[in-house]
Amino acid sequence: MRTLAVIACVLITGFAQASDADKRRAKYNYQMHCQGCHAPDGAGAGDIPEMKGHVGYFLETQAGREYLVRVPGSATSALGDSDLADVLNWIITEFSGDSVGDNFEPYSRAEVGRLRQHPLNEVEQYRVELLDQLSALSQESTQ
Repeated sequence: MRTLAVIACVLITGFAQASDADKRRAKYNYQMHCQGCHAPDGAGAGDIPEMKGHVGYFLETQAGREYLVRVPGSATSALGDSDLADVLNWIITEFSGDSVGDNFEPYSRAEVGRLRQHPLNEVEQYRVELLDQLSALSQESTQ
């Protein structure tokens, strides 16, 4: 019985270490591929929108969720689908603050692979329209 407990502890510790390694790799990939424009803390710079405290709102609609994958920086990234999914999930957990709901479903490799096949061309206009939709939803929910 004691042997089973030891094996369980080793397995749990191994999973925790793998999770920590995944988070470190996602942060590293953010630093190498994203923070040049989005800043180390997600604050954005110049024409690049701020993610910090806001990125979670995009997850309130399917169009918003897809947007985060389809923007050119994501869709055309050199990162593979799994690594991009990890980075997007890391961004959401690190930068969303109160903007992300309790029902957040992490991106999967398959979802990212499917969505990035259709990158957005008119990002700014699309974002304006999307933000208008999200604002309307927010107003509806407060009424």
